[in-house]
Amino acid sequence: MTPEAKLASMGLSLPEIPQPVANYVPFKVNGNTLYLSGQGPRRSDGAFIVGKVVKDVTAAQAYEHAKLVGLGLLAAAKMAAGDLGKIEVLKVLGMVNAVPDFTDHPKVINGCSDLFVEVLGERGRHARSAVGMGSLPMNISVEIEAVMRIHG
Repeated sequence: MTPEAKLASMGLSLPEIPQPVANYVPFKVNGNTLYLSGQGPRRSDGAFIVGKVVKDVTAAQAYEHAKLVGLGLLAAAKMAAGDLGKIEVLKVLGMVNAVPDFTDHPKVINGCSDLFVEVLGERGRHARSAVGMGSLPMNISVEIEAVMRIHG
Protein backbone atom coordinates (compact mmCIF):
# COMPACT_ATOMS: atom_id res chain seq x y z
CA MET A 1 0.00 0.00 0.00
CA THR A 2 1.40 3.41 -0.92
CA PRO A 3 1.79 6.01 1.83
CA GLU A 4 -0.95 8.08 0.17
CA ALA A 5 -3.30 5.06 0.19
CA LYS A 6 -2.39 4.39 3.81
CA LEU A 7 -3.33 7.97 4.72
CA ALA A 8 -6.66 7.59 2.91
CA SER A 9 -7.35 4.29 4.72
CA MET A 10 -6.77 6.15 8.00
CA GLY A 11 -9.27 8.83 6.97
CA LEU A 12 -6.51 11.41 6.74
CA SER A 13 -5.43 13.77 3.99
CA LEU A 14 -2.47 16.05 3.53
CA PRO A 15 -3.13 19.75 4.19
CA GLU A 16 -2.06 22.63 2.00
CA ILE A 17 1.56 23.62 2.57
CA PRO A 18 1.49 26.52 5.03
CA GLN A 19 3.07 29.77 3.95
CA PRO A 20 6.07 30.69 6.09
CA VAL A 21 5.33 33.30 8.75
CA ALA A 22 8.81 34.86 8.50
CA ASN A 23 11.87 34.95 6.23
CA TYR A 24 12.40 31.24 5.46
CA VAL A 25 11.24 28.51 3.06
CA PRO A 26 9.14 25.42 3.91
CA PHE A 27 11.95 23.06 2.89
CA LYS A 28 15.42 22.89 1.40
CA VAL A 29 16.92 19.99 -0.55
CA ASN A 30 20.64 19.24 -0.56
CA GLY A 31 21.41 16.20 -2.71
CA ASN A 32 19.06 13.51 -1.41
CA THR A 33 18.63 15.16 2.01
CA LEU A 34 15.45 17.10 2.70
CA TYR A 35 15.38 19.67 5.51
CA LEU A 36 11.87 20.63 6.61
CA SER A 37 11.28 23.89 8.46
CA GLY A 38 9.48 23.73 11.77
CA GLN A 39 5.70 23.77 11.61
CA GLY A 40 2.99 24.28 14.19
CA PRO A 41 -0.47 22.71 14.36
CA ARG A 42 -3.17 24.27 12.21
CA ARG A 43 -6.92 23.92 12.02
CA SER A 44 -8.53 23.04 8.69
CA ASP A 45 -9.04 26.78 8.04
CA GLY A 46 -5.28 27.37 8.44
CA ALA A 47 -5.48 29.04 11.85
CA PHE A 48 -2.84 28.01 14.38
CA ILE A 49 -3.82 25.87 17.35
CA VAL A 50 -2.44 27.59 20.42
CA GLY A 51 -1.99 26.95 24.11
CA LYS A 52 0.50 25.87 26.73
CA VAL A 53 0.42 22.17 27.59
CA VAL A 54 -1.14 21.51 31.01
CA LYS A 55 -2.31 25.11 31.44
CA ASP A 56 -4.42 25.43 28.27
CA VAL A 57 -4.38 22.02 26.55
CA THR A 58 -3.93 18.47 27.80
CA ALA A 59 -1.02 16.25 26.84
CA ALA A 60 -3.51 14.09 24.89
CA GLN A 61 -4.69 17.12 22.92
CA ALA A 62 -1.07 18.13 22.27
CA TYR A 63 -0.40 14.58 20.96
CA GLU A 64 -3.15 15.20 18.38
CA HIS A 65 -1.60 18.59 17.59
CA ALA A 66 1.74 16.86 16.95
CA LYS A 67 -0.06 14.45 14.62
CA LEU A 68 -1.45 17.41 12.67
CA VAL A 69 2.07 18.82 12.40
CA GLY A 70 3.21 15.44 11.10
CA LEU A 71 0.63 15.68 8.32
CA GLY A 72 1.92 19.14 7.44
CA LEU A 73 5.50 17.86 7.34
CA LEU A 74 4.45 14.97 5.09
CA ALA A 75 2.71 17.47 2.80
CA ALA A 76 5.92 19.49 2.50
CA ALA A 77 7.93 16.30 1.94
CA LYS A 78 5.56 15.23 -0.83
CA MET A 79 5.92 18.65 -2.47
CA ALA A 80 9.71 18.30 -2.34
CA ALA A 81 9.92 14.67 -3.49
CA GLY A 82 6.78 14.37 -5.61
CA ASP A 83 5.88 11.05 -3.97
CA LEU A 84 5.76 10.01 -0.30
CA GLY A 85 6.99 6.56 -1.35
CA LYS A 86 10.42 8.16 -1.87
CA ILE A 87 10.59 9.56 1.69
CA GLU A 88 12.54 8.21 4.65
CA VAL A 89 12.48 10.12 7.94
CA LEU A 90 15.94 10.50 9.48
CA LYS A 91 15.61 12.96 12.38
CA VAL A 92 12.81 14.80 14.15
CA LEU A 93 13.06 17.68 16.61
CA GLY A 94 9.86 18.25 18.57
CA MET A 95 9.35 21.26 20.80
CA VAL A 96 6.48 21.43 23.28
CA ASN A 97 5.13 24.70 24.69
CA ALA A 98 4.60 23.50 28.26
CA VAL A 99 4.49 24.60 31.86
CA PRO A 100 7.90 24.28 33.59
CA ASP A 101 7.10 21.10 35.56
CA PHE A 102 5.70 19.14 32.57
CA THR A 103 7.96 16.18 31.74
CA ASP A 104 6.07 14.10 29.16
CA HIS A 105 7.40 15.88 26.07
CA PRO A 106 8.23 12.57 24.32
CA LYS A 107 4.62 11.36 24.71
CA VAL A 108 3.37 14.55 23.01
CA ILE A 109 5.80 14.31 20.08
CA ASN A 110 4.82 10.65 19.65
CA GLY A 111 1.77 12.06 17.83
CA CYS A 112 4.07 12.93 14.93
CA SER A 113 6.38 9.93 15.27
CA ASP A 114 3.51 7.43 15.45
CA LEU A 115 1.99 8.96 12.30
CA PHE A 116 5.29 8.73 10.39
CA VAL A 117 5.69 5.04 11.27
CA GLU A 118 2.05 4.22 10.52
CA VAL A 119 2.18 5.91 7.11
CA LEU A 120 5.75 5.13 6.03
CA GLY A 121 6.46 1.86 7.86
CA GLU A 122 10.15 1.25 8.56
CA ARG A 123 11.04 4.36 6.55
CA GLY A 124 9.10 6.35 9.14
CA ARG A 125 11.33 5.27 12.06
CA HIS A 126 13.75 8.02 13.01
CA ALA A 127 16.14 9.51 15.51
CA ARG A 128 14.45 12.17 17.62
CA SER A 129 14.67 14.83 20.27
CA ALA A 130 11.63 16.03 22.22
CA VAL A 131 12.10 19.08 24.42
CA GLY A 132 10.06 21.55 26.42
CA MET A 133 10.02 25.26 25.71
CA GLY A 134 8.91 28.20 27.81
CA SER A 135 7.11 29.58 24.76
CA LEU A 136 6.76 29.00 21.02
CA PRO A 137 5.92 31.42 18.19
CA MET A 138 2.34 32.71 18.33
CA ASN A 139 1.80 30.52 21.43
CA ILE A 140 1.46 27.33 19.31
CA SER A 141 1.33 24.17 21.43
CA VAL A 142 4.02 22.26 19.50
CA GLU A 143 6.56 22.90 16.77
CA ILE A 144 8.27 20.10 14.88
CA GLU A 145 11.02 20.10 12.25
CA ALA A 146 12.46 17.10 10.40
CA VAL A 147 15.31 15.87 8.25
CA MET A 148 14.41 13.27 5.63
CA ARG A 149 16.05 11.35 2.79
CA ILE A 150 14.63 11.29 -0.72
CA HIS A 151 15.16 7.90 -2.37
CA GLY A 152 15.53 7.88 -6.15
